[in-house]
Amino acid sequence: MRHMKLEKGADGVAILTLDNADVSMNVVSDEWLDDMNAAIADFRDDDSVTGVVVASGKKAFMAGVDLKFVVDAYETMSAKEAYAFSQKATAMHRALETMGKPVACIMNGLALGGGFELALACHHRILVDDLQAVVGLPEVTLGLLPGSGGTQRLPRIIGRKPALDLLLSGRSVAPQEALKLGIVDEVASADELMDKARQWLATDPPAERIWDVKGYAIPEMRGMIVPEVAMDYSIAVAGIVNKHGYNYPAPGAILSCVFEGLQMPMDKALSVESKYFAKLLTDPVARNMIRTTFISKQAAEKGARRPDAVAKSEVQKLGVLGAGMMGAGIALVSANAGIDVVLIDRDTSTAEKGKGYSEKVFGKAVERGRMTQDKADAALARINPTDDFAHLEGCDLVVEAVFEDLDIKAQTTKKAEAVLPDSAVFATNTSTLPISKLAKASKRPDQYIGLHFFSPVDRMGLVEVIMGEQTSEETLAKSLDFITQIRKTPIVVNDAQGFYTSRVFRMFIFEGAAMMADGVEPARIENAARAAGFPIGPLALLDEVTIDLPVKILKDAEGKEGNLYTIERGGQVLDRMLELGRGSRKAGGGFYEYAEDGTKRVWTRLAKEFPTSAEQPDQDELKKRFLYSQANETARCLEEGVLETPQDADVGALLGWGFPSWTGGTLSYIDTVGIEAFVEEAKRLAKAYGERFAPSAWLQEKAATQENFYSPVASKG
Repeated sequence: MRHMKLEKGADGVAILTLDNADVSMNVVSDEWLDDMNAAIADFRDDDSVTGVVVASGKKAFMAGVDLKFVVDAYETMSAKEAYAFSQKATAMHRALETMGKPVACIMNGLALGGGFELALACHHRILVDDLQAVVGLPEVTLGLLPGSGGTQRLPRIIGRKPALDLLLSGRSVAPQEALKLGIVDEVASADELMDKARQWLATDPPAERIWDVKGYAIPEMRGMIVPEVAMDYSIAVAGIVNKHGYNYPAPGAILSCVFEGLQMPMDKALSVESKYFAKLLTDPVARNMIRTTFISKQAAEKGARRPDAVAKSEVQKLGVLGAGMMGAGIALVSANAGIDVVLIDRDTSTAEKGKGYSEKVFGKAVERGRMTQDKADAALARINPTDDFAHLEGCDLVVEAVFEDLDIKAQTTKKAEAVLPDSAVFATNTSTLPISKLAKASKRPDQYIGLHFFSPVDRMGLVEVIMGEQTSEETLAKSLDFITQIRKTPIVVNDAQGFYTSRVFRMFIFEGAAMMADGVEPARIENAARAAGFPIGPLALLDEVTIDLPVKILKDAEGKEGNLYTIERGGQVLDRMLELGRGSRKAGGGFYEYAEDGTKRVWTRLAKEFPTSAEQPDQDELKKRFLYSQANETARCLEEGVLETPQDADVGALLGWGFPSWTGGTLSYIDTVGIEAFVEEAKRLAKAYGERFAPSAWLQEKAATQENFYSPVASKG
């Protein structure tokens, strides 16, 4: 056996230690399943074995299936093959729990997905008392469901309601909560785990699961005949639609699995689970979500875009210029990562106010038990608020986060570089100003780079790294190392107006304004955006970011050579809102009016200012306008070289402005629709609504040759 070792003691206890030979984590694979089946057959047929302990030779207990396998499975597996894969794992778990010998599982670390399904198939579960040792079934967050018994054993062990909470949220559970819920039987220190398992086996426990006992029945087996059960399922359906809409098939499949399966004997129920699993595994939503939110994201965080030839670096001392919302957030995450921070503003009191933001955030974290007071105090002590640029001496990197103005940024750059060591990297935090133009104020433009953080910095994970015309590979590498230090996710793009995220994000809010100009009802606009999967509608979002900001950027860019920041339709709507003094929520209200209790409603005068058409478009048409406008603009960014990889595009879309995760991102969306179908539909939309939808000749050529943005693994059988 390659992935596990088997020991048998004179006391009749056999110990099966999982220890994957190929990777650092125990994961599910065909070869691993074969090893497990062989071990189970050995235990079953050996009369000297009276009980089994399943343990791990790794730091953690076990994860689920390799996610790259899941992504490949969409293209390489038929639904029939996916069902067979699920059934193979399911059969192994059934063989384990029905072999007639009690099995104790000792989890020395996290057990998630298929790893926790293995634990659920054991008769007794003991978890190490360590907050990092979480357990759970996170498959719903991958667009999947537990495919080897999780949807059936969990509700039979702890009941329908708590099981559905875990299955539909996908949340991980720490040891003490797991014990309280009943999903583990004991919690013990690391050195007690094996002794606890042996003690349990010494009690001569039964080796039969309760659901295999003749006469076993639970209320759910009567289905909708029980009023309470019927009501709970009805409410659950509404809850799923409210939270996920209709774009994510996994939550509905999980609910169906539990509802149908609990009315059946276990083996029939497991067959139902495998059928739903196979349907999800061969659906593009799971492929899209896993590829972007896990594989591409993790690759970016591990340095996928980092130049290999440059030695690794670490920032010991950081300068942050500007103590406003962005600068204060950058100082916070850097100090929390153990970096000494010099936080500079026009005067010390303003800089101290910026440090106060960290004090407030850390204070809340301490109150909620997410941070110790000692750690909060230590992080705060690393932030030095000042107005003296001389304190920048010895900084490895500086992030400038002053007002979005070329002259102000140029003056700040010169003042800082007069003090900084020659080796220091200078980064500007900007969302629209060209990096190469800003770098002209620097005496070392090769060490100048853009780091576009997103607000609030302490909660937003993305950093858009912008390469200027002269930015060196060493500067890129040092910047990516810094982003790794502060535990953020980078994408790398090339310099252009609006770069990538701001340029494409504008298409979302501007499309909302264009719909207003077209006479679409405001509520219909907002509902269509949310139905497509966006977290907020464009009108509500404009109220939050302020209408003034995009309008100012539009006006500043007007008439300039190579201007990309334009609005084809809807500009008059934005101008009129500003004329009416309705520029933002902070200004008293915009497209919405806000009550003191925080509730909002569409501004009553909107209908008068922007009359709606008698005939309204259907929701699918509006959803397409949102999705296609952004996807088409992203394709232009790739064509022009602003983007270099589809992975950067998709990670940036999901983490930067909340493009719907079910799509996998803007370019994954095109591949999912099918590039030929996308181009044809984009032509129709361009004819109906404007040139912003028109596919370029480059994109049409890709469609003609059926060249997707992501290379296919293989043809489906």
